[in-house]
Amino acid sequence: MFRILKLINTLNITLLIFTFISFSQIKANTLDEVKERGYLNCGVAENFIGFASPDDSGEWVGFDVDLCRAVAVAIFGDSKKVNFIPTSSRSRFPALALKEIDLLARNTTWSYSRDTNLEFEFVGINFYDGQAFLVPKSLDINSITDLSGASICVVSGTSNEINIENYF
Repeated sequence: MFRILKLINTLNITLLIFTFISFSQIKANTLDEVKERGYLNCGVAENFIGFASPDDSGEWVGFDVDLCRAVAVAIFGDSKKVNFIPTSSRSRFPALALKEIDLLARNTTWSYSRDTNLEFEFVGINFYDGQAFLVPKSLDINSITDLSGASICVVSGTSNEINIENYF
């Protein structure tokens, strides 16, 4: 019924390779503040099932949540010494800049402009994904290039929009 067409972004592959070669370290002053406070403030997605969402009992679960707990273990030896702070796509960077959170563990594209303009320390990729298109099989589209000139609906201002523009 549907075909999924993948968009392979050479820039993303290059960033992945670069990440494995070179990692940054967390700034010592943030780490000192976390140790003094006694717990880690970790920014996660508001409700992103599989990555960060409260379960039926209100406990946070998911891949990003587990990353936050692992960092708490590394700092304190205790996975419970973490405070999960839900962030939206709009609030995540201001929360980090204003030091409302110590660590942002959520879906965020690492881009050159974010690296330089926001001046945050991206320490590595913890989950690598791609971009794909779902098209009706009846359109007989067999390659991403068959979509050249087509209208593709995406959320304005996202990295998905930029990736599509750059590709075509």
